[in-house]
Amino acid sequence: MSLTVVVPVLDDAGHLATLLSNLDATCPGAEVIVVDGGSRDGSPGVASRHPGVRLVSSGRGRGLQMNAGAARARGDVLLFVHADTILPPGTFEAVRRALGDPRSAYGRFDVRFDSARPVFRVIAALMNLRSRLTGICTGDQAIFARRASFEALGGYREIALMEDVDLTRRLKRLGRLAALRLRVTTSARKWEREGVARTVVLMWTLRALFACGVGPDRLHRWYYGKAPTAPRGEVEGISSGGA
Repeated sequence: MSLTVVVPVLDDAGHLATLLSNLDATCPGAEVIVVDGGSRDGSPGVASRHPGVRLVSSGRGRGLQMNAGAARARGDVLLFVHADTILPPGTFEAVRRALGDPRSAYGRFDVRFDSARPVFRVIAALMNLRSRLTGICTGDQAIFARRASFEALGGYREIALMEDVDLTRRLKRLGRLAALRLRVTTSARKWEREGVARTVVLMWTLRALFACGVGPDRLHRWYYGKAPTAPRGEVEGISSGGA
């Protein structure tokens, strides 16, 4: 079983170098594709200097970027990782075992935040429980799936928000969720910046509205305070280390 890790980035240079080094340790031998959505902070340079990383440029938007990476993947399994996420030791083997069970169509990791504040332990526990009970996952949990299943569903819908929720709802129809107890560590920066209570209320409200049929563009405006950016074209490159 071969693995491709797809990393969508937008002005994530500060986190990307750390993640790429982490992938060397946790996913040895995996193909790594970084998909840049128009960064202005040097993120493409960080990716291009890391040996073996394939760099793809695409229009902005996580769904669009992750589809662009998946379209170029060579692995049997796709693992989607945000730039501000760190994977635990044994990631590759855990994914391999999880999808070795034919009943499992997709999977994700438990999550924890990079903050020592007790409230974030509570939030992470509730996120993990909710996902385990519903089979719905968020991108912070490092979603993975067989490439054949992903392609059969048409990949991510290239919508402004909730692309992760939408994908995992569709993957549920193909089989069960492999909810791994291994924990990825993700950034608490947005929660800290926007306020924990406000962010919790906002996220749960947006999820409820999405379930009721409110369009992703409208949700995006409420979440980010602006309309989504129109996508641009794609180009591809590869780092000096080869792939």
